[in-house]
Amino acid sequence: MNMDNATPEPGPATCRPVQTPLPLFRLGQIVATRGVLKHLEDHGIQADPYLRRHVCGDWGKVPPDDALANGRAVKHGARILSSYEIAGQRVWIITEADRSVTTLLFPSEY
Repeated sequence: MNMDNATPEPGPATCRPVQTPLPLFRLGQIVATRGVLKHLEDHGIQADPYLRRHVCGDWGKVPPDDALANGRAVKHGARILSSYEIAGQRVWIITEADRSVTTLLFPSEY
C-alpha cells in the first residue's frame, strides 16, 4: 500500500477506461459469402473487429471520394462501403442503405 500518496499505486483506481467510438449506424442482419467465411475460418480470424471499425467510421482502404460518400451516407441513409485487407485478401463490408443487412464479401463477388 502506498502511504505517502506521492505515486499512485497501479490498479483500478489509476486505470482510465479505454473509450470506444460509438456506432454511427445500425448494421442490420450480418451475413457473409461462403468464400469470406472460409477465408476467415482458414486463418482463425473473427469478423468482429472489422465490423466494429466499419460501424465506427474507419472505412479501411477506400478512395477519398468513397470515404466522403460514406460520411454523407451515414447522415442521409445511403449504402456504406468499407474495404480491409484481411490475411492477404481484400474484403469489402457493405451496409445497405436501409440498414437491413451488412455483407462481408470479396470484391470479385460483388
